[in-house]
Amino acid sequence: MASAELGIPRLEDLPLERGRRVLVRVDLNVPLQDGEVADDLRITTALPTLAWLRERAAAVLVAGHLGRPKGEPDPEYSMAPVAARLGELIGQKVPVAPAVVGAKVEPYVASLAPGELLMLENVRFERGETDDDPTFATNLCELADMYVNEAFGASHRAHASIVGPPRVLPSAGGRLLFREVEMLSRLLDPGERPFVAVLGGAKVSDKLGVIDALLQRCDAILVGGAMMFTFLLAQGHAVGDSLVEPEMVDECRRLLETGRVRIPTDVVVAEEITDDAEARTVPADSMLADTKGLDIGPETANAFADEIGEAALLLWNGPMGVFEVAPFAAGTRAVADAVARCRGFTVVGGGDSAAAVRRFGLADQVDHVSTGGGASLEFIEHGDLPGLRALRESPMRA
Repeated sequence: MASAELGIPRLEDLPLERGRRVLVRVDLNVPLQDGEVADDLRITTALPTLAWLRERAAAVLVAGHLGRPKGEPDPEYSMAPVAARLGELIGQKVPVAPAVVGAKVEPYVASLAPGELLMLENVRFERGETDDDPTFATNLCELADMYVNEAFGASHRAHASIVGPPRVLPSAGGRLLFREVEMLSRLLDPGERPFVAVLGGAKVSDKLGVIDALLQRCDAILVGGAMMFTFLLAQGHAVGDSLVEPEMVDECRRLLETGRVRIPTDVVVAEEITDDAEARTVPADSMLADTKGLDIGPETANAFADEIGEAALLLWNGPMGVFEVAPFAAGTRAVADAVARCRGFTVVGGGDSAAAVRRFGLADQVDHVSTGGGASLEFIEHGDLPGLRALRESPMRA
């Protein structure tokens, strides 16, 4: 399904005039360290849309969330560090409103000049955000004349700031949102063969829907991460003290019967997850009771790399092991290197796998690194997202 088929209005469709107030929802859920932004990818990817609006003298209200505050203000999750980093990137101070909506915010909005940005406080400080409360959505819309969704990474959530404004305001998708849809749409009706998916992560239950969807399109699915141990359990192997989901064993057997799901033949194990842990490589069917499986082994990494190298179309989502800890990083590094070398069209589906390719300095060797982990998988599974539907079905389309 191409983006044009999704019928999402573009920035150029907005009835922009000088000084019009535009509410831009951005995925600003960035990691912080010592009160500063540790990784600004989600900020920098929104800059083209913000620049386009500023160049046309729009007064821009930036809305986003950070962390998981429980529907009330929490200084730990203030947008202030995000606004500070955004200000550095655009060379203009970005003030932070003291709230999301209400009387405290209105003077900030009223004083916003054409070409300036205002950061609203964390939308999740409002309980009505995650509940898609119509009152909160209405109050949010009253701040602006039109709306732009630039938060692909949050568009799988039917939250008030994602699906509420398109019901009321002229609305459009931002540059990043369109790029995400266009790139990921190539995985929905693939013409390139072979199509290979590499999936990691902790739980089969989290990825069952996307695995089933991919099996309708993929030639092979290579499974790593902690979820590989539930597949090994389904084959009757002992998996030691590894993370497993016993209730998913029957589903894993069903998936293995397709003949297109590949699981490791060797694994890296240890008794503890530390930088100085004594890591050992063992056959996947020979794990000891007191050890945890924490990475794919070198034999598996080589086999996966060979299949990745043959792919004409490739999706990678989820690390192969606990790659943040040195003894268990080799499998993820081997897959990342293979993806970077792959001559086919390559997509890294956000989350930890996106962090891995950036950590290894390989992001510029991948055709598309998604900013949305959960959103990218849901889009691949269903071909649509609540945030995209809201734009497409808006009675106030731009």
